[in-house]
Amino acid sequence: MIEVELSRIIIDEEKREQIIVLREKNGSKTLPIVIGLTEALAVRMKLSGFMPPRPLTHDLMKSLFDALEVRLEKVVIDKLVDSTFHAKLFLITKEGTKVVDARPSDSIALAVRTNSPVFVEEEVFRRLEQGL
Repeated sequence: MIEVELSRIIIDEEKREQIIVLREKNGSKTLPIVIGLTEALAVRMKLSGFMPPRPLTHDLMKSLFDALEVRLEKVVIDKLVDSTFHAKLFLITKEGTKVVDARPSDSIALAVRTNSPVFVEEEVFRRLEQGL
C-alpha cells in the first residue's frame, strides 16, 4: 500500500466535474478521482475551516464514531473496477477492527475530519497507469 495525501480539489464548472487529486506522500504518483459535488464541498469546507451551523453528513458520521467510541484507523482505496474506484474504512472498535465498504469520496471526507491516513493499493496505481 502507498500512503497518499490530498493534493488538490478541482471543480470544473464547464465540464460539471469535481476531481480530488491524491498524491503519493513520499513520491510523485498521483491519483485523480471524479467525485460528487456534495463530497467535494464537504472536503473543501473542512479544509478551509468552515463550520456549518448544523452538522453535515460527514460531520454527523464523525460524531457517531465519537459517541460509539469508534476510531477510523485508515482509508484504503483498494480497487479500480470499470473506471470506478472502491475504498474500505478500517474502523477500530471495542470488539476489534471492522472493515466497511465505502466510496472513496465519502472515505476521504471522513479522513479529513478524523485526521486519518489514506492509502492506495499498488494494484490501483498499476491499473491506472495501464489505462484499465
